[in-house]
Amino acid sequence: MYDKTKFIPAGDRGIVMEFGNSISPEINTKIRNMVMVIDKLKFPGIEEIIPTYRSIMIIYDPLTIGYSRIIEKLKEIEMGLVGTSESETRIVELPTVYGGEYGPDIEFVAEHNGLTVDEVIEIHSSTDYLLYMLGFTPGFGYLGGMSEKIETPRLQVPRTKIPAGSTGIAGKQTGIYPIDSPGGWQLIGRTPVRLFNPMAEPPVLLNAGDYIRFIPIDEDEYLEILDLVNRGKYKVNIVKGGSIHGND
Repeated sequence: MYDKTKFIPAGDRGIVMEFGNSISPEINTKIRNMVMVIDKLKFPGIEEIIPTYRSIMIIYDPLTIGYSRIIEKLKEIEMGLVGTSESETRIVELPTVYGGEYGPDIEFVAEHNGLTVDEVIEIHSSTDYLLYMLGFTPGFGYLGGMSEKIETPRLQVPRTKIPAGSTGIAGKQTGIYPIDSPGGWQLIGRTPVRLFNPMAEPPVLLNAGDYIRFIPIDEDEYLEILDLVNRGKYKVNIVKGGSIHGND
């Protein structure tokens, strides 16, 4: 984390607050607290707040608040973060079937890392992953904390369509595709839980700052849960304030 936050102009309506040059839980905590306070204050001129791994972009109306004034306000908010309490931890449990047609690349991930498929599943599902930010497609969460034991490069040729719910690995990251979309991540499994539903409120299940816990299930369980999801009868298990499972 930088000793002093950087304020970088982004066009004539944006400012980037950059807190560091690495991905870390410490920076992410500060970003989430900053976003929470800015959102609560709702001071005139702020139109949008966009958090990333290590920065926040603030979109503002220059006719309502000037560049110098908004930086002054943001510095005041940052100074006031000392002692700010975080919101209660949410651990979102996602039942996931690994391998087979649902995770066609899991054998490659295992071979690449000198592991068995069962070991890949054990390693992947033994960690609670911090969701740093959402992006790429609606509800796509970028997760941190994956064990280096299962790091695997992206596909050389991306797929043109990946089914919603697919869980993949790309380099040091793991993530879940919330909708059918192209992609180049190595697919190791799939959850029947719907991460993005435009008819729901809110439409996106996950939030930055959540922890994701993958719960291994078999195909029969997957199909049972999928049926409940399609009938609107499935309730996602969310653990509030629970202890976080780490990795080696």
